[in-house]
Amino acid sequence: MSVVLIVVLVVVVVLAIAAVALYNNLVKLRNMVDNAWAQVDVQMQRRLDLVPNLVETVKGYASHERGTLDEVTQARAAMANASSPEDKMQADGMLTGALKSLFAVAEAYPDLKANVNFQQLQTELSNTEDKISYMRQSYNDTVMKYNTAIQTFPAVLFAGMMGFKERQSFDADSGAEQAPRVQF
Repeated sequence: MSVVLIVVLVVVVVLAIAAVALYNNLVKLRNMVDNAWAQVDVQMQRRLDLVPNLVETVKGYASHERGTLDEVTQARAAMANASSPEDKMQADGMLTGALKSLFAVAEAYPDLKANVNFQQLQTELSNTEDKISYMRQSYNDTVMKYNTAIQTFPAVLFAGMMGFKERQSFDADSGAEQAPRVQF
């Protein structure tokens, strides 16, 4: 064998090993994004399971606040029916806003605020919201790592051909920086 052939073979082997390592890293990052989304989804489902109990508790005290209760129910249904991560992100924003309105309404009912069931549900929802917030942050961090990996050299040359597509972060809805407006 000539020296040139050996050098060519070594270069080809090194490039093949680098390509395999690059592919494996991108697969690992994609799986981490999917797992992070699954964790967000689990916490959203937990919140969905708590909402009907909360609505029923509030109904007993604030039955004439039908609009707010309907808004929460509709937002929950939209969340439950959302199939893609993007749809779930949008529905999550609606449900979060509706729950904020519901808790604002509850402030006007001292008996409701003093109800043990309501307090427990409110605490559970608050804890769940904290977990969702943490899971969203974790998801966004993972998406950022993944997107950075497929957009940087040398992966950018091959990622598209290997089926790696950019993922969307979980962004706040427009208007989320403002508190919901509640009128009595």
